[in-house]
This record gives sequence, structure tokens and C-alpha cells, in this order.
Amino acid sequence: MPKSNLPGYVSAIDQGTTSTRCMIFDHAGRVIAADQKEHKQIYPRPGWVEHDPMEILECTQIVVQGALAHAGVQPAEIAAIGVTNQRETTLVWDRKTGQPYYNAIVWQDTRTKTICDELAAEGGQDRLREKVGLPLATYFSGPKVKWLLDHVPGLREAAERGDALFGNIDTWVIWWLTGGPNGGAHVTDVTNASRTMLMNLETLGWEVEILALLGIPPGMLPRIVPSSDPNPWGATSKGGPYGQAIPVCGDLGDQQAALVGQTCFSPGEAKNPYGTGCFMLLNTGNEIVPSFSGLLTTLAYQFGDRPAVYALEGSIAITGALVQWLRDNLGIIQNSSDVEALASSVEDSGGIYIVPAFSGLFAPHWRSDARGVIVGLTRYIHKGHLARAALEATAYQTREVLDAMNKDSGVTLKALKVDGGMVYNEVLMQFQSDILGVPVVRPKVAETTALGAAYAAGLAVGFWNSTEDLLANWQIDKTWLPQMSADHRQKLYSGWKKAVERTFGWLE
Repeated sequence: MPKSNLPGYVSAIDQGTTSTRCMIFDHAGRVIAADQKEHKQIYPRPGWVEHDPMEILECTQIVVQGALAHAGVQPAEIAAIGVTNQRETTLVWDRKTGQPYYNAIVWQDTRTKTICDELAAEGGQDRLREKVGLPLATYFSGPKVKWLLDHVPGLREAAERGDALFGNIDTWVIWWLTGGPNGGAHVTDVTNASRTMLMNLETLGWEVEILALLGIPPGMLPRIVPSSDPNPWGATSKGGPYGQAIPVCGDLGDQQAALVGQTCFSPGEAKNPYGTGCFMLLNTGNEIVPSFSGLLTTLAYQFGDRPAVYALEGSIAITGALVQWLRDNLGIIQNSSDVEALASSVEDSGGIYIVPAFSGLFAPHWRSDARGVIVGLTRYIHKGHLARAALEATAYQTREVLDAMNKDSGVTLKALKVDGGMVYNEVLMQFQSDILGVPVVRPKVAETTALGAAYAAGLAVGFWNSTEDLLANWQIDKTWLPQMSADHRQKLYSGWKKAVERTFGWLE
């Protein structure tokens, strides 16, 4: 039970790629209320993706107030606040005014390809991997910061003066929650810092040599803190959305937050969230496991002063975003939820594959020269087949990552824990189990990203006493078992591998 003098709820802000959400949880990990608001996707050029940081801030204010109102909860009843966020999305702002120097550059953005290629020309794509666990790729924050410093007039001078602050979205939200220009905490946790390509995995500090290589002034960078910190970084300001002082003490990148929300606290446990992208994480304990199969070595979480826990991650850029593309670009569905009925109108994909390499391919290929393809088209194909192939693309990409994880870790996964908005899609979940050949398990609280951030904050203040309290909250909602023969599974997967090869080398 929580300490008797603590209020009865924990709040989590989940700032994602397409929307911002605030959720309020009780001690049993149940959702008391939630509010959510989408923000604009800005595409200035092909391959460029941006967000308006001020719009994200406005959405945060709205959803916090909305969640409190829906719950009928007073701010005084909130014990602590946790933040989780779209990782790698990069922004810089003025320390004195809080005004961004430029839009946030989203993790999907590919404008830094030239920077990454130039860095890889000496030492190859993995020249920094030993220290940071990551390949040189457009995905990560470090090259984005360099691009901003090189292209935004006056920014480098401001950074060298100490006026410009850098952060991923967690840092931006926490800074504003805790006062902004009036003493806001400029922090990021170990999981978000591990996605910048600037943090040393062993020391958990900024790597001076890499900062020099990229020309990034160290004074721009936030302080690196534990994911769950008994020493709160600050409290919400009276002028903010909560209206009074509440400790802000939990911070996790969205995929690591889902790992915590799924209570994957033992080495060998894995989860896969189905959102804009998919990012499968495998807990490797206190051991830094290098990848030789195209995966990322990353931080899983750090609770207080305990040793950091690491993970292997397979990052897939486009999964749920492919359904949005069917909706927004092709107009073959009106709502994302319509894709399941359309996909169910056919028995299979009619022999087509969609490989959604809109921003290149992430794990395990890391091909920024790839672009999306639809292969196997005949006159027989209609929109039902396109819908089904779009769902199947998510499952196939997950299989590729799982194969790489098995190879790197030597651990054969027995079941996959899943979460996120797409896990209510029966067609997708059954096909996922079929193509993996293992059970797929959905928990009762499927929005585990926000729950993980709540857990991090609640552990910090003693709302939950230990991870055993969190394990007691986790309950199975549904399990899907494989129904496909091994021969048919292999035939379909071989077709997928052939389709993926067709995406390579599209960009010269």
C-alpha cells in the first residue's frame, strides 16, 4: 500500500508522435481517467518531419486539465507526475524566453543522412557503437542537433553563450512543467539520453569526444538523471496545468516506459508496443549486450541509485503510421479503426506485400537509402488486400527483429507481451502469433507506456514500495496462439524477405 500520508493517484503525461495524452492511475494501476489530443505533422520537404513545440505544449495543458476534469480529481490528490515521450525528436529553445529556435525535428526525419554518411566515411556506420550502442543513423538526436546548429541562423552563437538549451520532448515538457524560464529543471533520464548518440553506456554521462566530433557545445545539454528519482527535479508551478506544486520525478522514453508498464523486470523478458512504429525491447539486466545483428543496445531504466538496467531494441519506423497513410493519403478508410473490417473482408493479402520504408528501414537493416514498395500487384488486388497487407507488414517487421534478438541474446522468446492502440486488432494479433510461432499476450491495461511513466514517478515517492507491487498489478486480458503450419509460415516469410530486398538502393 502507499504511504498513508500520500494522495491517492499518480498522473502520467505521454507525449507521443501523433498526440499527447494525460492519464491518471490508482494504486492498482487502473486508469481512472484520460484525455488525448492530436497535433499536426509538418512535412516541409520529402523525408523531413517536424512538430510545432508550442502546439505540443498547448496540447499538454489541455489534456492535463481534461484528465483531471474527467476523473473528478483535484490536483492535491496527485502524489507525483511521470513523463514519457516520443524519443529522439529534437528541439532547441531559448533559456530566457522558452521560445523554440526551430520546429522539433521528429525521429522519422531523414535530413541528417549527409551528416551520418560523412561521419561513417571514417570508421564505418558502427564507429560509435561500442560507446553508445547505436549505429550512425538519421534516427538519433545527435546528428539532428548538429543540423540545427549548422542551419539555424544565430543558434550556434546562442549555444556557445549558454542561451540555447537542447532536449528531446521529455526535457521540453519537464522544463515547462517545473517553471520554464523561471527556474525550470533542464533534465533528461538515462533512457532518453541513450537515444541521442551522445551518452556513454557505461558511465551514463555525456561523451565528450562525440560532442567534439559533432561540434555540440556541452552547455546545451540537460543533466542526466535516473528514470525514477527520489530527489524530484522540481515541482509543477502554480501557473501550469496542475495549478499547484506536485513533484515531477519519473521520466522514460516511450518504449522503455512500456517495458516498465509491462513489468518486464527480469532478463529475457520482452515486449512490443504497436503504435506509430514498433520498438521491441528485450531486458538484458545489468549487462551491456552488444548487437551484431542490427539491433540497438540501449538503457531500459534506472530506479534511484540502483544499477542501470539495459536492453536490446529492434526499432521499426512505420507500423501504425501505415494505417494512417491508408486513411490520410489514399482515403481507403475513414478512421484507423476501419482497417480491421476491411482486412477481414479477404482471406489473405492476395500475394502482395507492403514494405513501408517511408523513412528508410530501421532494425535490423539500417538502410536510409530504402523507400517503400508494394510488390506482387495483379488485377485481382483490391483495397481489402491492401488493408490486410498493411497489417501484415507490422507482423513481418516484428518477426525480423525477433530473429535478430534471438541471434544476439541466445534467448529464445517463449511469448511476446504486447501493448498500444493496435493490440485490439484481432486480425493483426492473430497473424502476429502465426508468423512468430509463439503466443502473443495482451495485458488488461494495454496503454502501458503511460502506466510505466506513472510507475516510475510512484516508485520515487513511495506510492508503490517496490517492483513487486507493480508485478502484482499485471494481469492477462487475452492470449493469441499460433494456428499456422510451419511450412506456410516459412513460405510467407520468405516472400516478405524478397520484398524487403526490393526497397534497397532506391535513393542514389
